[in-house]
Amino acid sequence: MAKPPAEPARRKGVQSVGTGFKVLEIMAGMREAAPLGAIAQACGLSASQTHRYLASLIAADMVQQDAASGRYDLGPGALKLGLGALARIDAFRIADAAVGDFARRSGRTVQIAALGPLGPTVVRWIFGAPAVVTSLTVGSVLPLLRSATGRIFLTFLPEHEVQRFVDAELAAGGALKPVDVEAIRDQVRADGFAAVDGTVTPGLRATAFPIFDLQNRAILSATLLASDSFDTAYDGSVREELKAVCASVSAALGARPS
Repeated sequence: MAKPPAEPARRKGVQSVGTGFKVLEIMAGMREAAPLGAIAQACGLSASQTHRYLASLIAADMVQQDAASGRYDLGPGALKLGLGALARIDAFRIADAAVGDFARRSGRTVQIAALGPLGPTVVRWIFGAPAVVTSLTVGSVLPLLRSATGRIFLTFLPEHEVQRFVDAELAAGGALKPVDVEAIRDQVRADGFAAVDGTVTPGLRATAFPIFDLQNRAILSATLLASDSFDTAYDGSVREELKAVCASVSAALGARPS
């Protein structure tokens, strides 16, 4: 009887890939750059094993190491992978088309964001005329509590999905306290949108609207941006038009009016 083909090498290779992705997942959950020891402990691996995986992930552009601190963080390859996955969902395609059409009609600058492993992440930036100039771009991660975009996910996603971001931002210090978080939620629920003025970038004002899916979860946000030099972007009719666009996208995704 012929012997079955040997499989240990193949199994070992698959296990290594799985462990590599586990390291990436653990790092994404850490919320910030971390030293080798902390990553190894969280992964349940030895420091030498973890170092080998990190070296391979750095070579693949999935992880990067800060030269000064020696800490490790997710690299541009991991960001591209996450953005690529987000870009393939039907909800994104529908929202991209509808919001892009609004931006072209109105001449306003709009960003579309999703809640990624590091926080609210810009997945599309549609420039108006004149364009709003800022250091933010596709791939930028925004604060949950201080940005209009972040406040949409804070309010319209289940609390357990955003609590780690809330805890991290409160622990980092600043003027906001736990009682302020509930006040923000109450205000956004009452208004149906979130608005901030200069809390992320001085002179940049933002008004964000949720886009809901079949389960009435805010899977995306569309944020109208304006600078002090382009104040007319904040007239009520433009806000109402973007609100209607987001409502139509939500309806197309099966969301129920609330």
